[in-house]
Amino acid sequence: MYAEKYNGQYRKYVNFIKRYRAASNAATGSEVDSNANVENKNIATCSGELCKREKIGCNRLLMMDKITEMFDSELAEEYIRQLESHELYKHDETSIYPYCVSITMYPFLFSGLKGLGGMAAAPKNLDSFCGSFINMVFAVAAQFAGAVSTPEFLMYMDYFIRKDYGNNYTERWDETVTASGVLRQRTMKDLVHDKFQQIVYSINQPAAARDFQSVFWNIAYFDQPYFHGMFDNFVFPDGSEPCWETLSFLQKDFMKWFNAERLKEILTFPVETVNLLNDGHEYVDKEWADFAAEMYAEGHSFFTYTSDSVDSLASCCRLRNEMQDNSFSYTLGAGGVSTGSKGVMTININRLVQNAVRDGVDISERVREQIEKVHKYLLAYNAIVEDNFNSGLLGVYNAGYISLDKQYLTIGINGFVEGAEFLGIDISPNDRYFEYGKMILEPIYTANRAAKTDSIMFNTEFVPAENLGVKNAKWDAEAGYVVPRPCYNSYFYKVEDATCNLLDKFVLHGKLMTQYLDGGSALHANLDEHLTKEQYQKIMEVAVQTGCPYFTFNVPNTICNDCGYISKHKLDRCPKCGSENLDYATRIIGYLKRVSRFSEARQEEAAKRFYDDGQIKV
Repeated sequence: MYAEKYNGQYRKYVNFIKRYRAASNAATGSEVDSNANVENKNIATCSGELCKREKIGCNRLLMMDKITEMFDSELAEEYIRQLESHELYKHDETSIYPYCVSITMYPFLFSGLKGLGGMAAAPKNLDSFCGSFINMVFAVAAQFAGAVSTPEFLMYMDYFIRKDYGNNYTERWDETVTASGVLRQRTMKDLVHDKFQQIVYSINQPAAARDFQSVFWNIAYFDQPYFHGMFDNFVFPDGSEPCWETLSFLQKDFMKWFNAERLKEILTFPVETVNLLNDGHEYVDKEWADFAAEMYAEGHSFFTYTSDSVDSLASCCRLRNEMQDNSFSYTLGAGGVSTGSKGVMTININRLVQNAVRDGVDISERVREQIEKVHKYLLAYNAIVEDNFNSGLLGVYNAGYISLDKQYLTIGINGFVEGAEFLGIDISPNDRYFEYGKMILEPIYTANRAAKTDSIMFNTEFVPAENLGVKNAKWDAEAGYVVPRPCYNSYFYKVEDATCNLLDKFVLHGKLMTQYLDGGSALHANLDEHLTKEQYQKIMEVAVQTGCPYFTFNVPNTICNDCGYISKHKLDRCPKCGSENLDYATRIIGYLKRVSRFSEARQEEAAKRFYDDGQIKV
């Protein structure tokens, strides 16, 4: 009697635990939403995966109830049909959190962690800032499913360094200083680097994060015109203003330190984005553009975002958000850095295209029909978020770090390249491919603009699809659709295509396509070897000329599994101990990880990536 009862209710969970035990790593063991950020396979990660299907069911029922309440039961049924037929995918159904956020830390300067339910008061010096900042990031991350961006991080750190050690601390960089509570004397440089280490290593630790993950933490660097556009009216609580000269110094030093630190450990976070203003022809701040090229040449792995205005900010592995208000107030802080996405629903473009052709329907019309539904679905989801907010469940909003009306409802795109291939379109810079892009993306962009209100905003993102790219390909193949590869692309080019050169990739990710992606896309330029500073400078100029707003360069790093040696080059043998027992690190999509931590399907995709020769002429 008892065996029948427990087998009926719980056998599926026991079977999952057994399968998870046998999996090669945590990402492969996950059967719902694998990601390579789950570094370790252990009892905590197993527990986190155990009931995810039940959470999905709970979220779907919440959505059905809300869609029925706001629209009708027929649309609620259509929502579930579209999810189960894989025409549409709702990201992070395994949680009830909003998606991702770029916060202003200004409330932190006034109330510390108390607004987030903690006990620490406002930081008074560099030591208390660093300790409380770590706790703040974890506290905010606990209320979001995805990334947490802190664009003001280094500006605030610079403020507390200047407060403790004077506005001229950069001039005394190599001088010995005495820190409070520390017996030994250190240079100013060593003191600051110790703080870098404290923050970065603490946030990269998985133990205190959700399901044994580290926090998806992002930071921003600003060139001088971006800084002035964002922070010219900013004042700290004591009435002082940010200092560009010291901030610029600290930004550059952090980049250099972090790049060097990755020779000791494959540190995943923070994901870094350098924000550079251009005038439509060239970079306005040539010093910072040259420094970014220098960092690329030295093997650093970061994103570059370039815009011809400071009305937008990139804060994640590819998320770009237009900012609604750049102005400063004592209530909101730097309003322009407060942005993000409340939730993402992604359209399977390959399936949409093939269904439209099968049904004899105009593809653009099918896109318009789909986006009308998706807008309603996202409005229902937004209402659920508001219900949680009104019930006091989203304390980070009440604390002033972000407001609901500054976050977007995001439409994701996946299977774009595969849909074009089905139509017989060559995936290269050609008129037919660009016309296809306009046919798919312009109706979504237009509908998003038309649907905007004072409190509701939609945008469109070429989603990273770390897990979804594999899922969509698998689901479509099982349903009899034409599937050209086992993992759908997350770019406008085919990652395995050896005929698509680097410059073509910048054209494909240029204005003709990305003008409709107000939520962002990212060009990953995979290289066999690092280029020179001069070559990177020329390629970065190409980004401006083509209108490619967001890009990065990926060169596999080598890790020796025997002695721990790390090289920023792809090697076949460890130069330190001679071992051939090597692992490699690269961006799975947006963040740096060992390839061995990828899911098995993503490892297969990574092995097929084409890496351009390092001697590219531009």
